[in-house]
Amino acid sequence: MKAPFKRCLLLLCAAALLSSATWAAEPASCKNVRMGVVNWTDVIATSAMADVLLSDLGYTSKQTSAVQQIIFAGIRDKRLDIFLGYWKPAMDNNIAPFLEAGQLKVLAQPSLADAQATLAVPDYVAQAGLKTFADIARFKEQLGAKIYGIEPGSGANSTIKGMIDTDHFGLKGFKLIESGEAGMLAAVQRAINRKEFVVFVGWTPHPMNINLHITYLTGSEDVYGPNEGAATVSTVTAPDYAERCPNVQRLLQNLTFSAAQESQLMVPIMLRKAPQDVARQWLREHPEDLQRWLAGVSTFDGKDGLAAVKAGL
Repeated sequence: MKAPFKRCLLLLCAAALLSSATWAAEPASCKNVRMGVVNWTDVIATSAMADVLLSDLGYTSKQTSAVQQIIFAGIRDKRLDIFLGYWKPAMDNNIAPFLEAGQLKVLAQPSLADAQATLAVPDYVAQAGLKTFADIARFKEQLGAKIYGIEPGSGANSTIKGMIDTDHFGLKGFKLIESGEAGMLAAVQRAINRKEFVVFVGWTPHPMNINLHITYLTGSEDVYGPNEGAATVSTVTAPDYAERCPNVQRLLQNLTFSAAQESQLMVPIMLRKAPQDVARQWLREHPEDLQRWLAGVSTFDGKDGLAAVKAGL
């Protein structure tokens, strides 16, 4: 065999080996991806995107809707694998015991870096003088001594309870009204329709920033984290998930969003369009996102992931 031909053959063999390593099939134990989902529209939207991509890649994706503490416990107890909705710092207190015990792992890169969560009021309330946390107590009567939170057990609600219990900002005597996201927003919308005073947990990304004229309160003294509630959202997995299921892990690492993107995804979902249908429509209309999210990702059985999802769409 002549040397040039032999070198060419060796290069082709090496390329074939590299290709097979890049598109190696996942272990059978990785086929079923069990995903925890809190009932927050942003998490529903991103989880639906992951669900669609995983399904088209040949995985079986199953979603379980629960509050955050149950999801963290589910990953600890090996009943769930992943969670795409760890809001930091809102969920810090709830996740801390699991992280300290090494029962969960948070991906290093947040899936969303420009989030915010703090207390908010309608614009007309801010214009009347309720602009800071310290102003809330001055408007106790107009507010009915109520602060509207989200679902029971959430980190946002725990923060409100803590402020009331310690009389922080003079909030002793206020009552926290707990409900799910939809219930809280319905109460806020009723108050706005009547031009009543209301203070509530607000956040971005969320269509409330598009549909409602609201002002985020300042002077929070970092009760919702530094920089007036600046937040990130990250993906949580079982501690050894990256080693067991590296292809799914690669997809999770790629799956990043901006607040503007998520807010747009959430609008049709809040109009009761199926989240998976919204995700598929987004993938058809944003091929650059599809390509970015599937970089280096294969199908479950080791084939070209991008080609498979395009065919599925």
